[in-house]
Amino acid sequence: MSNALDPELATAIDRLAADGRLPLTREDVDEARRNYRDLALIRRGAGDQPVASVHDDVVEGPDADVVVRVYTPPEPRDLTVVWLHGGGWVLGDLDTADAAARRVCRHLGATVVSADYRLAPEHPHPAPLQDAHAVLRWASGRTGRLVVGGDSAGAGIAAGCALLARDWGPHLDAQLLLYPGLDPTMSHPSVTENADGPFLTAADMRWFWDRYVPEEQARLDPSVNLGEAARLGELEELAPAVVATAALDPLRDEGLAHAAALTAANVRVHVLHGAGLVHGYFGLGTASAAARAEGDRALDALSALLDQPTELRASTT
Repeated sequence: MSNALDPELATAIDRLAADGRLPLTREDVDEARRNYRDLALIRRGAGDQPVASVHDDVVEGPDADVVVRVYTPPEPRDLTVVWLHGGGWVLGDLDTADAAARRVCRHLGATVVSADYRLAPEHPHPAPLQDAHAVLRWASGRTGRLVVGGDSAGAGIAAGCALLARDWGPHLDAQLLLYPGLDPTMSHPSVTENADGPFLTAADMRWFWDRYVPEEQARLDPSVNLGEAARLGELEELAPAVVATAALDPLRDEGLAHAAALTAANVRVHVLHGAGLVHGYFGLGTASAAARAEGDRALDALSALLDQPTELRASTT
């Protein structure tokens, strides 16, 4: 796995740092949210990709309504993807997720339901997970196959949703986990190796985890700590997964560990390693051809996974 940062990404990250957009976290949550929103608008680029239609809707959640944004592709397949945005469970909204949702919609020909789940610290775990599961249930009746996916924190919620869906429904056909946040213990080697980023840092992740799951005991919940789920043997019979990691990401090793644990549990898995890439590369495709190509590979891998016979055993590439 290469440790050499893609030159185009290096240029883009240097520019963001010079403009004061990094680090992602701030002392004040509202300031961090404003910065993240501005950053998303700066890097969106692909958000101008046309789709057939976009409309907002409302899903009844466990404690409050959840607003969703529904994207319909020009040439639809029999597929719905519930998309859960990144942002450390604290940042992000439907607008910051717009570019990613449009990309998934167009590339896969999928109806995409982007969820505006509640955010920490106002609504810590399990509120975001409960909202996401409610949206997943709502989306299950729209078309045939159903996928839950997301990037970063959203991918972590998606992995938790896969556990809930196995036990309580609805049926999931696949999960798409782009550089997921899965380990509140932050104990994997890549956290130290890539502590200073680039882009996402270990300090950022501590800031996020302290707001999302402030209680130590709650960090043992298998739906938020997927390493604990693996230790307890709770990964059996989950939906097939695409797990995408980035070589220069503090979260790299927890994604790889989850992929290995899924494989050991006989879950079909396709792993992408993201050589030379950083956390968040799916949203940096306008700045880097390598990032754009790897994002396309992840979506192509999901499409291929959905087309595989269900009896195929777990495999990694």
